[in-house]
Amino acid sequence: MKRAYFNWSGGKDSAFALWKVLRDKDYSVEHLLTSINLVHDRISMHGVRRSLLLEQANALNIPLTTIELPEQPSMEEYESVMLEKVNGFKQQGMDYSIFGDIFLEDLRKYREEKLAQADIKAVFPIWKYDTKQLIHDFIDAGFKTIVVCVNDKYLDKSFCGRIIDGQFLNDLPPNVDPCGENGEFHTFVFAGPVFNKPIPITKGEIVYREYNAPGSAGNYGFYFCDLF
Repeated sequence: MKRAYFNWSGGKDSAFALWKVLRDKDYSVEHLLTSINLVHDRISMHGVRRSLLLEQANALNIPLTTIELPEQPSMEEYESVMLEKVNGFKQQGMDYSIFGDIFLEDLRKYREEKLAQADIKAVFPIWKYDTKQLIHDFIDAGFKTIVVCVNDKYLDKSFCGRIIDGQFLNDLPPNVDPCGENGEFHTFVFAGPVFNKPIPITKGEIVYREYNAPGSAGNYGFYFCDLF
């Protein structure tokens, strides 16, 4: 069996990709790898508390390694820390890195090129999966997920903190991918066939944060739903 580590975001695409990998049994998933924002002690981009990430790892029964990052790391900072972790996995005998990406070609190329430096092959088990079909297959498999972050360029505050179900999908504007694959929204999975138990969650406040975009793109904003 091929030894691998899994790039875990805590969201639905990660969970669905991991489920497929574990069912197919081609890979031995020996570690999870997740980026953490050190300033807020939360999953990068998703804004989920580290404590809930640890509960996911425990429910998956897979060891977790984190990449500890500053608030807005430069690409050089990110790549340096990432390469250190990747080289460590390679030394432990893991030759494969598994991702939940679906159709962002530039991102896939970037991952493949960077991992090649460590002689690790990138694996994309749900690549080109039709996202309308994927989200229905995800729900039908028994997964439960909540929207923890929305990009205000695509969605308003009312979508933040909602469970993804048929009504949520019906309410999405036509320009929004049902899996949020263009960065429209991010999720936290709290139950499903990959977990040995559901993860109890309580919704907290919804906050708005703006970030400076590189170049002349201006600012961009996100709504985050706190979970604990």
